[in-house]
Amino acid sequence: MKTVTEFPRKVVEFPDMGIIMPDGCRLSARVWMPADAADDPVPAILEHLPYRKRDGTIYRDQLTHPYFAGHGYASIRVDMRGNGDSEGLMDDEYSEQELQDACDVIAWAADQPWCNGNVGMMGISWGGFNCLQVASKQPPALKAVISLCSTVDRYADDIHYKGGCLLIENFGWASTMLSYSSRPPDPLLAGDNRWRDLWLTRLENQPFLAPLWLKHQYRDAYWKRGSICEDYSAIHAAVLSIGGWHDGYRNTISHLAANIEAPVKGIVGPWIHKYPHYAAPEPRIGFLQEALRWWDRWLKDIDTGVEADPAYRAYLMDSVRPARWHPARPGRWVAESEWPSPNIRTQEVELIAEGNHAIVASPQNCGLAGGEYFPFTFGPELPGDQRPDDALSVCFDQPVLTEAIDIVGAPEVLVRVSSDRRQANIAVRLCDVHPDGASELISYGVLNLTHRNSHEFPEALVPGETVSARVVLDQCAYRAPAGHRLRVAISNSYWPMIWPSPEPVRLELSAATLMLPLRPPATGDEVTFPAPEGATPWATETLRPANSERHVDRDEKTGLITLSIVDDFGEVRDLEHGLTHGSIARETWAIHPDNPLSASGKTHWTQTLSRNEWSMRTETFAEMRSDAQSFMVSARIEGYEGEKLVFERNFKEKIPRVLL
Repeated sequence: MKTVTEFPRKVVEFPDMGIIMPDGCRLSARVWMPADAADDPVPAILEHLPYRKRDGTIYRDQLTHPYFAGHGYASIRVDMRGNGDSEGLMDDEYSEQELQDACDVIAWAADQPWCNGNVGMMGISWGGFNCLQVASKQPPALKAVISLCSTVDRYADDIHYKGGCLLIENFGWASTMLSYSSRPPDPLLAGDNRWRDLWLTRLENQPFLAPLWLKHQYRDAYWKRGSICEDYSAIHAAVLSIGGWHDGYRNTISHLAANIEAPVKGIVGPWIHKYPHYAAPEPRIGFLQEALRWWDRWLKDIDTGVEADPAYRAYLMDSVRPARWHPARPGRWVAESEWPSPNIRTQEVELIAEGNHAIVASPQNCGLAGGEYFPFTFGPELPGDQRPDDALSVCFDQPVLTEAIDIVGAPEVLVRVSSDRRQANIAVRLCDVHPDGASELISYGVLNLTHRNSHEFPEALVPGETVSARVVLDQCAYRAPAGHRLRVAISNSYWPMIWPSPEPVRLELSAATLMLPLRPPATGDEVTFPAPEGATPWATETLRPANSERHVDRDEKTGLITLSIVDDFGEVRDLEHGLTHGSIARETWAIHPDNPLSASGKTHWTQTLSRNEWSMRTETFAEMRSDAQSFMVSARIEGYEGEKLVFERNFKEKIPRVLL
């Protein structure tokens, strides 16, 4: 990445600008703007997050926000209430309070003498979600949005449920947020006599969100609120949607490009859950330059040509050897002037000959090669060689390809299926099989068969009765080369991606059809992007390097198979204000191949903060298991000043299983 140190306008920074909400709550904002903005007002750009501007997102903030400020914007990074250096309490993700706070910050910014009255909102993940939801509320000053790695559907395409199946990430993310939000404000900003009171109040009221999310197992009003797919027409701001093929949120770009009535463009690269100017796998792109084109057009009314950009730009990945990490992916950029594209045709492939059938009865540990739901670290989180999972699935191998094919879109598999249980899950993977048998995951989809007709009104299966179902796989852009073959692998378990059915299941497939979206083969890059740029990187001293480890073990006595994950995010000291912070996450996921009720998940997070003689630490622990009737979840927070335990709180709840 090219570091830019000189900008068209000189930049000034305000590390703790207080923004007072109508109820008196003070939100802490870090603001960069041109030094002469009071004399020459500029548009404002808001990023509104719970992830701590002082020590959480600071790496990417340093690259991004000063860059925007240097090009004539007031760039505002706000800690949401109840997090970081802000006052107040948080009770859930994307709450009405959170969204109203963002609307109030937008109104506040538009009213400042240094602002020209136009505001944009941007963000990745949580920030990508809430900027779309805020846009749907139509605050008058909000003219444009850049949303990365986000969703339009909080139920069907987030970390909670997928295809009506309970994602393990539902519990994992609740555990993560319990840890993230347990940290105090910085005493240098909150005050030596005040930070502790804010911290202890925060801990006393900190929610553990897993029980709340488990109480909404259908697509009810709880999930509809904030799901902009309920009314795409509510979005009036211009939307640039960006995502990555190695992220969990691959589908949003297509949904927005196809449905938003306001100006909208989509870009999908080969990346994990990161901003694309520093993401991997490479190639990276000049995201900040692309963002400026968007902001300049919609916030400054400068003709930058963005309206003539293709509706959908995607990186078509070449086949590679399966690996848990790829620093780069070969391929090419393709572009469609409209989306959905008339250039893409659907090829139907019958997987089961008429009169035949296939029995699917997978062991519970099928899925261990699937990788993380949304890879986040630059490490071994991607899907590995699929052969171990293929061996536990029913596989339908296609003839060897005589020429390369470009798969662009969302593959689907239509099935006729019967079950011996009232509830059953089905997982479908599309794989690229190399000549030597190595199997690379292209895309996958899962479906709780009780949700085959509706996520809002599920219907129990009648054992032995055949039903029709459609399994939609995630969007992809992938070239399968000549000499390889496609494989469709079907299982009824996918651990630890989804929580298992309460009983072992036997499915009988009497028909299965692959619907394959094919695009004429691209001959080279159809669009190009500038090389990435960024402002001066964050200045730190590394005290403990980051490290990630993953192990799968089988207990010979109990038969339990356990996936153990340790992500040590390291410890660093800020060279400007001296705050040192560190973080370690530990997860274990265990299951017996023959017993779905043996499934369990445990997490343990450690967060540390220190400066000179001051230090604090939080430890959070969480556990989830189930029986045939209920989910059982528990958690604990411990807060330490130095080595002294000053706070402890326990959570424990049992939630009825419905049709899961």
